[in-house]
Amino acid sequence: MQALFITFEGGEGTGKSTQIKRLGERLSAAGHTLVVTREPGGTPEAEAVRRLLVNGDVTRWTAKSEALLNYAAREQHLEQVIRPALAREETVLCDRFMDSTRAYQGYAGGCAPAFIDALEQAVVGPTRPRLTLIFDLDPVVGLERARTRGDALSEDRYERKGLSFHRKLRDGYLDILRRDPKRCRLVDAAGSIDEVAESVWSIVSTFL
Repeated sequence: MQALFITFEGGEGTGKSTQIKRLGERLSAAGHTLVVTREPGGTPEAEAVRRLLVNGDVTRWTAKSEALLNYAAREQHLEQVIRPALAREETVLCDRFMDSTRAYQGYAGGCAPAFIDALEQAVVGPTRPRLTLIFDLDPVVGLERARTRGDALSEDRYERKGLSFHRKLRDGYLDILRRDPKRCRLVDAAGSIDEVAESVWSIVSTFL
C-alpha cells in the first residue's frame, strides 16, 4: 500500500475527530497500516505544550507566542512520530497540522504571514501532507456543537475567543484552500456523520 500523509483541518466543532476515526477504520480495512495522531500533541513533550495552549485565559499568549509553542511541539511530533511512520511506508492521519497555525495564529490571530512562513519552512520543510481535508461549517453552528461535547469544559480556550475570531478563522481556512487547491479539499461539515464520512471517502479514495 502506498503511504499517505493526510491532515484534517477546520474550526471548532466541525467533527474532525469523529471523521478521522471513521476514515481510519476504512483505510485499515483496505489494508493500510495507520498512525493516527494529533496536534498540538502526538508525543509526551508536545502534549505538555498542548495543555499550555488549550487551557487558561484567552489572553494568556500572544499570537506569535502561540505560533512558537505550536512549532516547538510540531518539531518533536515530526521527528518522533510522523517522519518515522512515513519512512516505514505507513499512512499518517493527523488531526490538525501546519494549516492550523496559519489559520488560528495567522488569519484569526494577526500573526505576520512571513513569520509563519519562516517557521513552516524551517520545521516542516518537505514533510508536507499529500492531502488536507478542510472541514467547513458556519462558526455559530460549530461553536454550539463544541459547547455540547462531553469535553467542552476542558481544552476550551479557543472556543472562548469569540465569534469574530472564529469567522476570521473560517475565512482563513477558505483562503488556504484557494491558495493550494492541489493539496486541499473542502468537506461540507454540515451534514450527518454518515454523510460527511462518505464525502471524506469520496475524496480520499481518489488518492489511493
